[in-house]
Amino acid sequence: MLNIQEIKKNAGGLQFDQDFDLAQELKERNREVLDIQKIVARGQAQYENGLYFLDYTLTYQITLASSRSMAPVDIVEDYMVHEVFASVEDGSVQKDLLEDDLVLPFEGDTIDLAASVADNILLHIPLKVLTPGEEAGETMPMGIDWQVLTEEDYQKQQMEKKEANSPFASLQGLFDE
Repeated sequence: MLNIQEIKKNAGGLQFDQDFDLAQELKERNREVLDIQKIVARGQAQYENGLYFLDYTLTYQITLASSRSMAPVDIVEDYMVHEVFASVEDGSVQKDLLEDDLVLPFEGDTIDLAASVADNILLHIPLKVLTPGEEAGETMPMGIDWQVLTEEDYQKQQMEKKEANSPFASLQGLFDE
C-alpha cells in the first residue's frame, strides 16, 4: 500500500522496493498459473496535478503449462509498468479520463500496489508457452490416427494431396527416359 500523503510530500517521488507473495491469489484468479515466485516491484510513485504516477520494474518467475504438451515451463519476466491513478473523491480529475480508462480510479488514502502488481502479471501471461525442446522444433505430439503438424508441414501435405488427386497425376513420368 502506498499512502497518498507520503507521495504528495516527496517532490521527487516516493521510492519503493517491495517483494510480494501473491501465488495463492494469482492461482485463484487464473487457473493457468501453476506457480509464481520472486515477485519484486521496484520504482517510484509521484504526484502531479491531481494524478498519481506509478512507474516500476516488475520481475518474477512464473510457471505455466506448455500450450502443446502441458509440461510445466518456468518463465522469468522483467518489464516496466506505467500506471496513472486518480482519487474518485477528488473532483479535480476530468471525468472523461476516468471514463476512457486512461486513469485508474482508487478510493481512500492509499493506492494498493499489490493489486497493481497482480493485475499486471495476469495481463502479461503469454498465450503461447513452449518448453525449450518444443521451441527447438523437436517432435510434435501424436497418437493413434492423429498428429500435430506445423503450419508448413500442413501446407506441404495439402500440396501433395492436391497433386495426387490431379487427373494428370497418372501421366506424370510418361515421357521420362
